[in-house]
Amino acid sequence: MAYGNAAPSEPPAELDRIDRKILRILQVDGRISNLKLAEQVQLSPTAVLERVKRLSRDKYILGYEARLNPVLVGAGLLVFVEVLLDRTVHDVMDSFKAAVQVHQEILECHLVAGGFDYLLKTRVADMAAYREFIGTVIWTLPGVRETRTYAVMEEVKCTSALAI
Repeated sequence: MAYGNAAPSEPPAELDRIDRKILRILQVDGRISNLKLAEQVQLSPTAVLERVKRLSRDKYILGYEARLNPVLVGAGLLVFVEVLLDRTVHDVMDSFKAAVQVHQEILECHLVAGGFDYLLKTRVADMAAYREFIGTVIWTLPGVRETRTYAVMEEVKCTSALAI
């Protein structure tokens, strides 16, 4: 999901204290019932439902998803990959960006400033699967000149919750 491209069609309304509380609660439990959410923010269920609809419409809430245990679904190895392109021109970068979209093992792709061009967050079953993946996918992506791999030994913190 491209968060940078998720701009609302018109400027969103300012968040008040209750909106912020709703967002904090939903980040912890996106499956909370509207009734329980209403109780926690001390508003009627109808008022809370309207606020959640507005927060979604204004793109504060981009969606809901289940967090899966990567080990149990065969994606236990987390690997970050620095990618340096051979040329940083629009056609090469556009081709690279389009190519990473089709590979489910690539969870995130970020254009970065610094000594390389893109940082990829990938997940595969194990190191053997990663060796296969790097050879058949990463090194065949358009424009890739060089990569550096960082296999994660321990996830110390893993969250997508934002400070609200």
